[in-house]
Amino acid sequence: MRSDPVDAGARTDRPLHKVLTTRLLYFFILGDVLGAGVYVLIGEVAAKSGGAVWVPLTVALLLALLTAASYAELATKYPRAGGASYYATRAYGPAVGFFTGFCMLAAGLVSVAALARGFAGDYLSALVSLPVVLVAVVFLVLLGLLNARGIRESTRVNTLATLVETSGLLLVVGLGVWIVVRGDGDLGRLTQLGTDSSSPAAAVLGGAVLAYYSFVGFETSVNVAEETLDPRRSYPRALFGALATAGAVYAAVGAAASAAVPTATLAASDGPLLEVVRAAGAVPPRLFAFIALVAVANGALLTGIMSSRLAYGMAREGLLPGFLTRVLPARRTPWAAIAATTAVSALLAATGEIDVLAGTLVLLLLAVFLIVNTAVLVLRRDRSAPANAHFRAPAAVPVLGALSCLVLATQVEGEVWARGGILMAVGAVLGVLVLWRRRRRGSAVDGAPRPGGDRRS
Repeated sequence: MRSDPVDAGARTDRPLHKVLTTRLLYFFILGDVLGAGVYVLIGEVAAKSGGAVWVPLTVALLLALLTAASYAELATKYPRAGGASYYATRAYGPAVGFFTGFCMLAAGLVSVAALARGFAGDYLSALVSLPVVLVAVVFLVLLGLLNARGIRESTRVNTLATLVETSGLLLVVGLGVWIVVRGDGDLGRLTQLGTDSSSPAAAVLGGAVLAYYSFVGFETSVNVAEETLDPRRSYPRALFGALATAGAVYAAVGAAASAAVPTATLAASDGPLLEVVRAAGAVPPRLFAFIALVAVANGALLTGIMSSRLAYGMAREGLLPGFLTRVLPARRTPWAAIAATTAVSALLAATGEIDVLAGTLVLLLLAVFLIVNTAVLVLRRDRSAPANAHFRAPAAVPVLGALSCLVLATQVEGEVWARGGILMAVGAVLGVLVLWRRRRRGSAVDGAPRPGGDRRS
């Protein structure tokens, strides 16, 4: 029988290209974590916690490391593009797997669309005035083309962008120190924990919920584990190294900003780090706006890579339409998944309704992280991979990770719960439908004629 050369080269029987080294993966994770969040969240954390913003940032890092350890164990045991959805399917079945993937996709697509709007908004307007919707859509199309060109090219661009955005954060640290040295800062603010309406403990927990968003991004890296040269060795090193680097940078940025600028000024600003630049008076704000644009673009690129790989992985497991498994024959990138996720993100960005869903991002990811942490314990009964062939976290770590998700979820506002609950309910219903469909197919196969049997079609 003659095979179709296009289909043979385009479908999922050809694995994704393994090109990521430990260094590239480290910069991938670091670039995703050091994204746009820190450029806007320091002020909101200060409003919740007071001047000692480094405390909730440190607490958020420790909580993120718990869940990161669970991801490291599962990613090195099952280096598959489906990521959290694949782990949930193996542990709990296709219904929970679909729900997990749905939450990840919803969070990813909303995040990319929101970053596109952010790119086309205030930071860009500091340089040039262009229509927001047009810029957002063109921006996403260009990122989609870069994603389709290849993971190596995307991660090389990410490496350069990560260096730029990290230099911007280090610039803030340096300017903050300079402001303090010349006598215009106040180191006493670094010990001010709590606000007029909250105790120190409540301030730390409330600030940690916001700060947790700054560390979100590490989970996207599991979706490129399949494209990593040696995931069992490279992934834990890159993951923990990137989070440790991000934590150190965030703590330094938070301390510098708080010491250099009054807490009330930080809390009231949409661009809190720009307040540090203005207070220093030595760096043109337009230059810092450009650095912020690079950070936003890099975050959108990496989240777009995650979303497309997640859609590809879910389709390969039968949880999404099969056409999403199509791969470019030469580039071996999932072009159909990239096109679909880019189109949805562009639609969300163009409608201008991103802000209605953006508040649900952390809540959706907490649901995913809870499932991942519990899936680690369930999948330890799976002996398909030798115990010494992958990273293994101490038994208490996934338990503490799951508890941390529950604690943080109690700090999410009721309005966000209402919106996020609707999305999670949709994912749950669709997950049940996926399970029902698979069971129907299974029943049909059980009653179908067997090769060589007496039954006729």
